[in-house]
Amino acid sequence: MKIRSLLLALLLLLIVAGLWLAQDVRRALHQPLVLAQPQAFEIEDGEAFAATLRRLRTQGLLDTDRAVFYLRVYVRVQNIGSKIRSGEYELKPGLNALDLLALFMSGQTLLHELRITEGMTAAQALQLIAAEPNLHHTLSSADPAAAMAALGEPGLPAEGRLFPDTYRFPRHTPDLTLLRQARAMMQNVLAAEWAQRAPELPYASADEALVMASIVEKETGAAAERPQIAGVFVRRLRLGMLLQTDPTVIYGLGARFDGNLRLADLRADTPYNTYTRKGLPPTPICLPGRAAIHAALHPDDGKALFFVARSDGTHAFSESLEQHNAAVRQFQLKKP
Repeated sequence: MKIRSLLLALLLLLIVAGLWLAQDVRRALHQPLVLAQPQAFEIEDGEAFAATLRRLRTQGLLDTDRAVFYLRVYVRVQNIGSKIRSGEYELKPGLNALDLLALFMSGQTLLHELRITEGMTAAQALQLIAAEPNLHHTLSSADPAAAMAALGEPGLPAEGRLFPDTYRFPRHTPDLTLLRQARAMMQNVLAAEWAQRAPELPYASADEALVMASIVEKETGAAAERPQIAGVFVRRLRLGMLLQTDPTVIYGLGARFDGNLRLADLRADTPYNTYTRKGLPPTPICLPGRAAIHAALHPDDGKALFFVARSDGTHAFSESLEQHNAAVRQFQLKKP
């Protein structure tokens, strides 16, 4: 009888202990992480999950050794260790240990952003990429020619070949991967816009349209004006007139441009000086966005041949030189 009572007491003790342990496990695994604000945490490639747990404990994200132990046992019992994926994750307040495990198995890593803006030069975009700390840098320099060679297009000028956009990528993405995305995006956008271009444009190829788009991009930031700007330059091309656009001259000057465009600069001949040479310059002068490309391929059908900047960033358009000179006096020289 005593033995039976002892066994019964032992059984009850085991049941109570089991219930306590189950409650303790539940409490530990559902306890929110110690996080006051979002925080990045990276699982390194090839890192054992036990090492990951130790770092979580060391950094204070898991606040008890019991939570570490229970989570490790849970992963082993469920046989899900192989499903945990390396990468950088964003941990947010409110996550518990099981949420954390689910996040690590999802592979939904933190994405960083790099913004290549419309109107940047290829050199500026490459310098931006070279300075991005979350990329894995494989290119030896930000040299445009070297970048095109790495993309498998040696000899092709880099200017205008990368699409300006916001690129999102996980940490340690190779810089060349981002460059390939930007290059492919420009090719796809240009091809799509070229396929739907207006008829009878004075471009021998899509590349010439890209050159025009880059000029439109640099001439105005006002979206509504882009087709008008493109229309002026298209009509000038058709008439054999000089384009006479300052941004091409500035591009041709390169490092010599000090922020002040002088009359001597307009007279100094370079391949990009559209005051001294007819037609389009030999390459784009920046990275144009889709809106500028669309405008270059869908110019307005007005009659304006001239434009001059107003003080608000927009332009006054004129059909004749006389009208243009009057607009220059009004908006540039401030004379009646």
